[in-house]
Amino acid sequence: MNNLINFRKTVMRLIKILIIASITFSFIQTWVTNYTSSLFSRNGNYVVIFSFVFILFIFCSLYGAFKIGIYRIHELIYSFSLSILLTNFLMYLELSLIAREMVAVPPLLINVIFQIIIAFIGCACANTVYFKLYPARRLVAVFGDDATGFKLINRMSHIPERFKIERGINANSTSIEDIKKAIFPYDGVIICDIDKNIEKQIYAYCYANQKRIYMLPAITDIIINHSYEIQIGDTPVIMSRNRGLTTEQLILKRVMDIIISALALLITSPFMLIAAIAIKLDDGGPIFFKQNRITKDGKIFNVLKFRSMIVDADKDGAKKAEVGDNRITKVGKVIRACRLDELPQLINVLKGDMSLVGPRPERIENVYEYSNAYPEFELRHKVKGGITGYAQLYGKYNTSPKDKLNMDLIYIETYSIIQDIKLLILTIKILFMKESTEGFDASANANVKAPKTHSTQESDYGTEQ
Repeated sequence: MNNLINFRKTVMRLIKILIIASITFSFIQTWVTNYTSSLFSRNGNYVVIFSFVFILFIFCSLYGAFKIGIYRIHELIYSFSLSILLTNFLMYLELSLIAREMVAVPPLLINVIFQIIIAFIGCACANTVYFKLYPARRLVAVFGDDATGFKLINRMSHIPERFKIERGINANSTSIEDIKKAIFPYDGVIICDIDKNIEKQIYAYCYANQKRIYMLPAITDIIINHSYEIQIGDTPVIMSRNRGLTTEQLILKRVMDIIISALALLITSPFMLIAAIAIKLDDGGPIFFKQNRITKDGKIFNVLKFRSMIVDADKDGAKKAEVGDNRITKVGKVIRACRLDELPQLINVLKGDMSLVGPRPERIENVYEYSNAYPEFELRHKVKGGITGYAQLYGKYNTSPKDKLNMDLIYIETYSIIQDIKLLILTIKILFMKESTEGFDASANANVKAPKTHSTQESDYGTEQ
């Protein structure tokens, strides 16, 4: 068994190396043919090649281009394309520095197109090989609520190459012995919101019988998963610090917020000006809107955004944006898709209301709603809200509050400056991903009622979700 596992891993590593080598060879050919002024006479050329491979590897790792068999084929190609584009941009700067002049752009652009074609072919072949080596696992789902269980089964069924859920069991109406018997013929089990005592028995059974376990984590699972193991005498103890960010981390995070937000405002000011003019010309309404949001320690602040919806979009109640929402203006659709509507929040960051990275600050109505359903939702307020964050990068606009809460708690529990930098770089990836801005379905607003009084916000601003 171990030999087979090692063989599979070796094959996949070789395929990844082959893709990187092919992309690198394409760059070398373009460089040697078109940029002779950037060539060294001796060993300096090896440094250039090494820098290309190193930069490409870093971006591919960050953007998940190597997650063959995990990401869908279009996500892999997108990740590779973005990595290739950024790598070649940095290499263009490097070649220009070596040549002591700005070298020609067209040859490198043609090279980028060719490299993306290589990545496309490589990803398609790699995915095919992966699913031959790793057939879809046959699984049984064990859940405590039929609606939750069927929702999970439906979601995982969208990836038939990886998962084959062949049976579902309600743990509340099935004995533990029958559950064990049901699990035995399968490769693993998916556990979703069941009684902890039953969960423990399933864990023990799967551990003893080498069955893989997939589980939807509870809040306690996330906290324990990021705790420390210590030894007190001859007794192992798990310790969770639960202290949030240290003073040093808070200072470094604030310094990074000030420097990056100031530079970002300077760089993006032309785009902000274009967006502002387009919004005004579109319907003559206000350019900005501000809205009360909740951040660290429950503090309320006014978030600033470009208006992407019609004026008085919330006159019938505080509705979430739906798929095909007719409240979104023509300009709003564009700036939402490109995330330009978020740029004014850099001012919030500079003022100290927000951070660049952190849990997305929610409007007051949403916090009340989500906290009633999940009392742990308040735990997100241990840190400042952010423009981007773990839930925004790995989730979608319409990801459920519970899943967003879990992702935000994972961020808080694993916080580091390095992780913030990584998440900022990853933000580039989602800017043009349609899935990340996908709206809610109509059921999300089924219980929304029109407000009894009109908004008291300043007349210079509109309102929207």
